[in-house]
Amino acid sequence: MNPDQSQALYAIKEAYRLLHQGDRPKARYWAKQAASLAPEREEPWLLLAALESPSASIVHLKHALEINPQSRRAREGMHWAIKRIRQIERQESPKPQKQILVHPVDDEALVRTKLSLRTALLPLAMVVIATLAIALFWFDNPTFTYAFSAPDPVSIAQMGISKATRTPTATPTFTPTPTFTPTFTPTPTFTPTETPTSTPTETPVPTDTPIPGSSPEYPILPRGVQNDERWIGISLSAQRTYAYEGSQLIRTFIVSTGTWRTPTIPGTFKIYVKYRYANMSGPGYYLPNVPFVMYYYQSYGIHGTYWHDNFGTPMSAGCINLTIEDAEWLYNFSSIGTVVHIYP
Repeated sequence: MNPDQSQALYAIKEAYRLLHQGDRPKARYWAKQAASLAPEREEPWLLLAALESPSASIVHLKHALEINPQSRRAREGMHWAIKRIRQIERQESPKPQKQILVHPVDDEALVRTKLSLRTALLPLAMVVIATLAIALFWFDNPTFTYAFSAPDPVSIAQMGISKATRTPTATPTFTPTPTFTPTFTPTPTFTPTETPTSTPTETPVPTDTPIPGSSPEYPILPRGVQNDERWIGISLSAQRTYAYEGSQLIRTFIVSTGTWRTPTIPGTFKIYVKYRYANMSGPGYYLPNVPFVMYYYQSYGIHGTYWHDNFGTPMSAGCINLTIEDAEWLYNFSSIGTVVHIYP
């Protein structure tokens, strides 16, 4: 292998390790070293994009897309960076403020206005009071009321009527005819019944014919693997995991590795512990009873996944996500000390 390539792979591995430890300045240093040693590789530019601000990361992601236009991680990173920049611009844009015009108050003019209103309203109030008093006196005195309401006595004598009688005239009362109002009867709405979707079953690859793109960039065995020894290969760009016995491919699986912000660390490792079930937690998540867990480096592991089925797309916080059936097969295939070789 070219010495520059070897040094670049080491720098990429160190940058990933320091990024997961939270040491961003040192991780940025190693990512820059990797980019200078191997500018034609996609991985250093993805690392730099994850370590820079959203506006600066766009430049590095463009480099990654020029190298690999089909890169899922670079496209997802570009989408995140553009969305974050728009959010920052909306937060920083000044909001228009309403102007409140305040006019000075002339106290003397206000007093004059109040006095004018009182002077104008006083005669009107006296007229209203006098009118009310006359009306009360009028209607409360029966003499005055009868004098103006009694019939003329001459007319009464001519008509031979000793006393006027007031017979009220009946006013017909209108009885409304009820109008029939039709009642709306709602039409029943049927709720569709959910039809379960069958989960595709992984088809094993024949042992004598490796699939295209299985691991052509690694034709030789990884370091520390014997000719007939079992080992696991993981391609980050293909989102595939391969089970080998020496140089013979036994089976392949579609997986989900780490996202561009929480990437999977490349390198050669060994499984150091296996759990049938294990609880897993990290910043912002807690996953109980994760099945078929095999840890190969610190808290990085290969395991079954029940919380998503979007395999083939980077989804994890750095681990290797498989379907539960595939994870069980690989769990039984592997043992403590099995080599796990992860490459871009």
